[in-house]
Amino acid sequence: MKAVILAGGLGMRLRPLTLKTPKPMLLLGKKPILEHLIDWNKKNGVKSIVLCVSYLRKTIEGYFEDGKKFGVKIEYAVSNKPLATAGQLKTAEEFIDDTFVCVYGDSIFDFSLRNMIKQHKAKKAFATMSLYEYKTNLEYGVINTSKTGKVTSWIEKPEIKANINMGCYVMEPGILKYIPKNKPYGMDDVIKKAMNRKKIVNSFITKKGFTDIGNKESYEQANKEYAKKFRKKG
Repeated sequence: MKAVILAGGLGMRLRPLTLKTPKPMLLLGKKPILEHLIDWNKKNGVKSIVLCVSYLRKTIEGYFEDGKKFGVKIEYAVSNKPLATAGQLKTAEEFIDDTFVCVYGDSIFDFSLRNMIKQHKAKKAFATMSLYEYKTNLEYGVINTSKTGKVTSWIEKPEIKANINMGCYVMEPGILKYIPKNKPYGMDDVIKKAMNRKKIVNSFITKKGFTDIGNKESYEQANKEYAKKFRKKG
């Protein structure tokens, strides 16, 4: 099975860190984020990787080359302009002929991809999305009222829970037909299109094993957590 890793974004929210370094090559500990992702795929039995690259791509290609020294096979799908998530995936079409994994290149995962792949096949899904059970507290008191305006309850800073998209998918190659060529296109548009066509879109929910590195604050937090974890292991 192949994994397609989307590593072509501009990393605007992480500037100035990403002015000379592509976002997936920012260090987490002593390794780039992208190397952690490749290690995770390998640990889960996926050793053939397609990297979708664009912005500062030579940095990525020069570091990973053909993947041999990382114990995997790496191929490159190249775009000359930003194409958003699904648009980037489309550039890897020529490399895909079977069920595949698709991963965003700016997150760290530590859940069982093997189990996700097994579930995808058992349920004969067209696409399976990894979802993370996210909890947060609202900063305000929530006041519920009746239709007449009477206050019925006051809940101070309630906890809310939601399943959020982690940016890891198992997909069938047919999904690529739904993505226009050489045009910015979001993964949400593709998934909605698949559902509209009555295709089975399934979910794989996990309560742990996800670190998003979307902005400077979350990148700093990820480094702190990684250092703490590393100290515990040591």
